Amino acid sequence: MKKRNGTAAESPEQLVSQLRSLLTEAEELVGHSAGEFVGEKAEALRERFHLAQERLHEMYDTAQEKVIAGAKTTDKAIRAHPYESLAIAIGVRVLLGALMRRNN
Repeated sequence: MKKRNGTAAESPEQLVSQLRSLLTEAEELVGHSAGEFVGEKAEALRERFHLAQERLHEMYDTAQEKVIAGAKTTDKAIRAHPYESLAIAIGVRVLLGALMRRNN
């Protein structure tokens, strides 16, 4: 996995799980009475939320970089072999059309 700022990038499922955990803790925090414990807990919760936001932003940046790189590679391949690309696109369309017609 790619590392940035000393932390390992996590999977989307892990990030969603952590965000759910944060929400659960926030609900518990709201349920508790006010006091010094709540202030400390709120600060820890804010820090964890900030870290989760950073990881989500890093995952988004990584995904965006991969999509852009894939699009550039595809563009180069199509420009290098325009007739072959056109033939493949037509073949895929014919195949999909035949499959759709067969399912109906």
